[in-house]
Amino acid sequence: MVAKKFSKSWNRSTQIRKQRKYRINAPHNIRNKLISSQLTKKLKEIYGKRSISLRKGDIVKIMVGEFKGKKGKVLNILPKQEKVFIEGVEKTKINGTKFNVSIHPSNLQIEELILTDKKRIVKKTKQEINKNKSEKK
Repeated sequence: MVAKKFSKSWNRSTQIRKQRKYRINAPHNIRNKLISSQLTKKLKEIYGKRSISLRKGDIVKIMVGEFKGKKGKVLNILPKQEKVFIEGVEKTKINGTKFNVSIHPSNLQIEELILTDKKRIVKKTKQEINKNKSEKK
């Protein structure tokens, strides 16, 4: 059986199995966009965006689940599984060893961004965009 190629024209479906299939079969460039979290109100005003893809080193706050309200730095991101590991979010096994708990990016809110990364798209603030528009007129 020949595997069907990923459809870039796929819009949306109400069927969860098709949504899951879309996410699982997505190529790297689309999968990285799926690993994004919402920004705080202050960052939304500065950058004029609602959400931004996560990067290693960002400081995030957990909004849902057992660790709700806890803040920490992003340690690792697994794009294939759509999971994020955060510093200080750990559980203990019966034998006493600790392990990091994986969290879905939709349950996080970005508190601080790492802007030293050259690939980060967030370069222009809302003020700079408005300044450029006024200069063109």
